[in-house]
Amino acid sequence: MSMHPRRLALAGFYLAAVTGLAGCQRETGPDPLELTGKMFIFNYRLAYATYMITLTKTEPVPEGSTVVATFENPAGGAPLRLDRKLFAKLDKVVLESPDVTCVKKQRPYAVTIEVKGPDGAILQTLQTSVTSNLDQDILPAKALVVGPAYDKNPEVFKDGKAPEHFETAKCPS
Repeated sequence: MSMHPRRLALAGFYLAAVTGLAGCQRETGPDPLELTGKMFIFNYRLAYATYMITLTKTEPVPEGSTVVATFENPAGGAPLRLDRKLFAKLDKVVLESPDVTCVKKQRPYAVTIEVKGPDGAILQTLQTSVTSNLDQDILPAKALVVGPAYDKNPEVFKDGKAPEHFETAKCPS
C-alpha cells in the first residue's frame, strides 16, 4: 500500500506543524541558573563576614533580567537583600551579601534567590541554606588594618605594637 507523494508531503507538513505548535505551547523552560557554591567568607584582616553564593548560567536569560537574593540575618531582624543585573555574556553569577554579624557554627541560615525577567516576572526560584563551620567570634572586634595600603589600625595597635590579646567579635545581646 503506497501513499501518493502529494499526500505524503501533506502528512509530513501536518506532523511538522503539530510538533511546532507543541513546542510553542510550552509555558516554562529549563531553569536558567544552577547553584554551584555556597559558604560564609570570614575576612580576618578587615573583621567582617559575608555570605557567598555562586551560580552558573545553564540557559540564556532575556536582556534586562535580574537576580534578587534574600539572606537570613544571623543577628535577627529583617532579612538582607541583594539585587543584581544578569549579563547575557557572563556564565557565572557571584552574589556576596552585605556584612553579617552573629554567625554561629553548624546552624543553617536560609537563602532565597529569584531570577526575574525584564518585566519582573519570576523565571526561577532557588531556596537553599548556608552553614558555617566557624563561629563569628573567631574574628577580631575591629579591623586589623585600615586604608588602601592596609596600614595597622591605630585603634588595635597602640603605639604600633600588637596587643597581648586581640579582642574578638561579640554578638550584641
